[in-house]
Amino acid sequence: MTALRVVIAEDAAILRDGLVQLLRMRGHAVLAAVADADALVATVAEHEPDVAVVDVRMPPTHTDEGLRAALALRRDHPSVGILLFSQYVETRYAAELLAGSPAGVGYLLKERVADLAEFESALRRVASGGTALDPEVVAQLLGGGRLPGLTPREREVLGQMAEGRTNSAIADALTVSERAVEKHVANIFAKLGLPPAPGDHRRVLAVLRYLDGA
Repeated sequence: MTALRVVIAEDAAILRDGLVQLLRMRGHAVLAAVADADALVATVAEHEPDVAVVDVRMPPTHTDEGLRAALALRRDHPSVGILLFSQYVETRYAAELLAGSPAGVGYLLKERVADLAEFESALRRVASGGTALDPEVVAQLLGGGRLPGLTPREREVLGQMAEGRTNSAIADALTVSERAVEKHVANIFAKLGLPPAPGDHRRVLAVLRYLDGA
């Protein structure tokens, strides 16, 4: 697999150094590892990485500096994927970051990442323009994603799409056939009024509706 060019912003030194070592062991190029939001913005401007791993709470106030920096990076460097990696679901700016466009954005909770392979998979999805949202993040930000006209199962499938899962992965997660998932996805597109589009563009649009309409 192609190595990713990564910038890490994490103020906890042990976790920061651990992420650097683990990603380098997997063959990725960690261009820089910084401890605050200002350094993150400057480093991304210098290196233009494939993806930035960003803690939400960093110095000086340890509230939402990382999220505000992520919003600035999305504005000024839209090609850079942003993977928020935090202990907290911070709603103040996260909804704005995700609703603007979920493509190339992820939000994972540190305590819920089970292994490095899962983290690396999310990192790759975000770097390639996909999404990777922890279900708990979706639930807290969006109140469960209640869109009019969708059945409970369709909302489940759409929530899985928001997490960045493929139809095959959704089928495994919900213990149904991939054909059943395809039917649910088609129904979702129809009910949300999304016409055919190249590639995965409709999936991104569906997630946008999910984020905006929850």
